[in-house]
Amino acid sequence: MNRNNRRRRNEEESNLIDKVIYINRVAKVVKGGRRFSFSAIVVVGDGEGSVGVGFGKANEVPEAIRKGNERAKKAMKKYALTGTTIAHEVTGHFGAGNVLLRPASDGTGVIAGPAVRAIMEALGVSNVLTKCLGSSNPHNVVKATFDALEQLETPEQYATRVGKPVEDVLSNYTVVSTAPVTA
Repeated sequence: MNRNNRRRRNEEESNLIDKVIYINRVAKVVKGGRRFSFSAIVVVGDGEGSVGVGFGKANEVPEAIRKGNERAKKAMKKYALTGTTIAHEVTGHFGAGNVLLRPASDGTGVIAGPAVRAIMEALGVSNVLTKCLGSSNPHNVVKATFDALEQLETPEQYATRVGKPVEDVLSNYTVVSTAPVTA
């Protein structure tokens, strides 16, 4: 029984997409010279709407990545998506960093910087427009992106929040065109 649970967990983890966003080397000056340690920002997602981020610190790069990976798996959370894009435009804030996420039509791709691109690809979003405003520090950008993802809601969630029937919301809901882009 325990062996089957372990095998199932390993199969689930093998389907996960993990990406290293940033690795930082820091030095501590001691009597004998400098001691280096590393920190890593790692994002893990299933490509189907769940994603998490983890920060790992260690004296070696692989160990920092492993720690970040474990923390990201524990922090995985489900977010509201509409097909291959997000449902509506949102802006996330953290510190001096702001990240704008905007839905895009099929064929657009992921227009984003490296930190936001890694998160969107791990999340399973293949059509989105993004812009980092303010700080470009990877820590601030990652946290601002997750703040924006927290603000996403489905049409059903919006209808219950506003107190309208779902049909009225869907009639006014702007669905991104699924027609192919012609040049």
